[in-house]
Amino acid sequence: MGERGVNMIQAIGKKLLTTVLTLLAASFLVFATAEFSPGNVARKTLGPFASQQSVDILYERLQLNDPLPIRYARWLGVLLGLKADPLQDPVLKLDFKDPRGDQYFGNFGYSTLYKAPVNDVIWGRLANTGLLAGLAFAIIVPLSLSLGILAGMREGGPLDRSISIFGIVTTSIPEFASGVFLVAVFVVWLGWLPGTSPLAGSTGWPVWTQLVLPVTVLVLYDSGYLIRMVRGSMAEVMAKPYIRTAILKGLPFREVVTRHAMRNAMIAPFTVILLQINFLISGVVVTELVFAYPGFGRMILDASLFGDIALIEAATLIALVVAITTQFLGDLGYALLNPQIRLS
Repeated sequence: MGERGVNMIQAIGKKLLTTVLTLLAASFLVFATAEFSPGNVARKTLGPFASQQSVDILYERLQLNDPLPIRYARWLGVLLGLKADPLQDPVLKLDFKDPRGDQYFGNFGYSTLYKAPVNDVIWGRLANTGLLAGLAFAIIVPLSLSLGILAGMREGGPLDRSISIFGIVTTSIPEFASGVFLVAVFVVWLGWLPGTSPLAGSTGWPVWTQLVLPVTVLVLYDSGYLIRMVRGSMAEVMAKPYIRTAILKGLPFREVVTRHAMRNAMIAPFTVILLQINFLISGVVVTELVFAYPGFGRMILDASLFGDIALIEAATLIALVVAITTQFLGDLGYALLNPQIRLS
């Protein structure tokens, strides 16, 4: 293994360590925010309809008078499977039952909104959003790259202006507005598609038809911004002296673009592309609300309105993991696209 390979492994190891420490710090902030938010912690854990007697018993049982670091350590111990979940203690008579037991890795607790373990709720919702995000991402990336590169190849030309106008218009229209417009056209007027997306066959519409409008809204809203980013980066690279030299030497224009310009033009938009993953996982709550889609973002909103503290903490941590992972992958992508860039 060469020196560059060793340096890369060391850099990845340092980055992973930094990632773990970042997650610990973020989890502490999430826990502290939930603990110090208005209201009794025991009341927030049991929900607004629990009896005061149950709240008092839980408050004493969980030793909520202890300092915050001690309470965080206990919460982290339950999450990592190092100690049993106290909420499942039969003495409390809360009827909080988890088929996985009271002690396992990844125990996020019990959802008072859905009356079920958080793991029984959150992963299904995350899978639904993952399906929606995956379909949208698979269209957004190639579409944005293709149109952005075409626009940036000949800056100021008719094609560039047309694509730029398309990008500006789609970005400026909010998701709820484009969703309402598409529903008015394809649901109310033409009757081609369903107006809601509950992912249920009982509606009389195939599941794939229920995904068409939400995916279209996300593609229209998200691709416009990415097109403009790729277009700007491509136009900047095409103005570089080495590109002009390659063209003057007689290299075919197509070869200049594909072999010399595209690789360098992709460095700047790379992070923006990865940021779309964060948006598509935790930032699509508007789209999910418009189409009644049972996704991750809508679940976070419902949990926040209800005050489901366990579900909010779990969803926030998962969103943080996605954000930190995409940042880590972005650093690796930078190093691969440009050998002069080093991980630190």
